[in-house]
Amino acid sequence: MPVVTRVTDLIGRTPLFELACTATGTRLLLKLEQFNPTGAAKIRMAREMVLDAERRGLLPSGGHIIESTSGNTGLGLAVVAAERGYRFTAVVDHHACKDKLRAMRAMGAELVYVADDGDDNLATSAREDLAEAMAAAQADAYFTEQHNNDANAVGYYAVAEELLEDVERVDILLSSVGTGGSLFGTATRLRQLGCPPYVIGVEPVGSIAFGGPGGPYWQSGTGTPPGATIGTAVDYSLLDEGVKVSDAAAFATARAVAAELGLMLGGSAGGSVYAGLTRLEEFPAGSTVVTIVCDGGEKYLDTVFDDDWMNDRDLLDGEKEREVLDLLDRYSPARRKQLVEAR
Repeated sequence: MPVVTRVTDLIGRTPLFELACTATGTRLLLKLEQFNPTGAAKIRMAREMVLDAERRGLLPSGGHIIESTSGNTGLGLAVVAAERGYRFTAVVDHHACKDKLRAMRAMGAELVYVADDGDDNLATSAREDLAEAMAAAQADAYFTEQHNNDANAVGYYAVAEELLEDVERVDILLSSVGTGGSLFGTATRLRQLGCPPYVIGVEPVGSIAFGGPGGPYWQSGTGTPPGATIGTAVDYSLLDEGVKVSDAAAFATARAVAAELGLMLGGSAGGSVYAGLTRLEEFPAGSTVVTIVCDGGEKYLDTVFDDDWMNDRDLLDGEKEREVLDLLDRYSPARRKQLVEAR
């Protein structure tokens, strides 16, 4: 890789990791987006939203970027703002992981909270309302509004291009849906490139994007909580199937993968991986299944990987962790290779 002079030049070309393989040759591949700067996929769309605003004359030189964020979008915008000479304010709540908030502040972001200390409820609607109002009150401000910004999905087109450089095709694209940009942006570009995948969206139990009753959930940066508006980046015309995964199952998966393989996944990625592992035998033989791992688990040491935090919320599930460990063992690519070689 050439020497670069901007952090955003390090975005992309993230690796693919083969997590599981069936006897029929169906593979579950993880696109490990934690290898981007800020350790997350969302820096891709953060850069594109700012570049798009500049192209359209919506963000004046030296202006003020404002966004409602649970962390990863804010981290990406903090980098882009620092590089391009903007102020950045992140409107946040205490539901976000503390390390994400600390990192945003370390990179020069101003944090504005919509809830008091000790209130760790998810407050997506309140955040977005405040961010919009703050931007409207300042002549030099721009609300990037990630949930309803077309540039969000465009920021992930490169993911599709990178995938097709590494594999012949993507048969099934199965990933978590928050804003929807990563899943539907990647799916859109795969279609444009002549490789339309079967698209499965994953959201937490309690999220309302795929119907069903709403309720609280702890998976961070994903889903649509009750009372929030489903953003335009969620493209139902591309969705073949929407599934829900509980917090307990998602977090058990992240913990099991870390313990078994030394690979740290974020909680929402755990939900997607759980959906993939438990359904792998259902997919056609020889399928290439890809999950976009939107961030790594290192940001969740005080939540998903903390037994006390998990216990306090009744989320520890040893039976689920054992289920995932059994699936990882059954579908181990290394074991599959050994069996083939033994024949």
